[in-house]
Amino acid sequence: MTTIAAPGISTTAAALRRLYFVRFAFAIVWALVMFTTADHIGVLAGTLLVLYPLFDVGAAVVDARASRATSSPTLLYLNIAVSLLAALGLAIAVTSGIPGVLRVWGAWAILAGLIQLVVGVTRRSMGGQWPMILSGGISVLAGGSFIAGSAAADPTLANAIGYAIPGAIFFLISAVRLGRAAKGA
Repeated sequence: MTTIAAPGISTTAAALRRLYFVRFAFAIVWALVMFTTADHIGVLAGTLLVLYPLFDVGAAVVDARASRATSSPTLLYLNIAVSLLAALGLAIAVTSGIPGVLRVWGAWAILAGLIQLVVGVTRRSMGGQWPMILSGGISVLAGGSFIAGSAAADPTLANAIGYAIPGAIFFLISAVRLGRAAKGA
């Protein structure tokens, strides 16, 4: 049996599908570039660390505009605020070293993950949201591990790369799964 999504849902699904493909590509490129500098915080690593939550801000803005017709953007606005604070916190933390960066990155991963999880649950009827729900939950757990890992004898930024790659894969899976809902657009 084929289901046709309501016009608002199919339009939102199509916009989210495009956004998720972009988020996948950004996260993969970010991780590959970050991999070249994961052992220390130089200008490139510091810039990339601040850029990641700023990209999340831009994505949340696009998401809020695209989904306004089908749901309240309140949680996305909260995500924008959390990610802006994370970018500011990371800009400060890069001057203190990897442990500080991991603590800020971890706190951001927990809060952004909780928001992503709730947004995914509220969008279940659209389809393609189980990867986002799983990603949000995993983000919460990963955030805790970043904070715990900040106390290690020799912490590394490699965990941040490990955070971006599965997130990218979840965005790709969700984008593909949103295809059916987007066909009505």
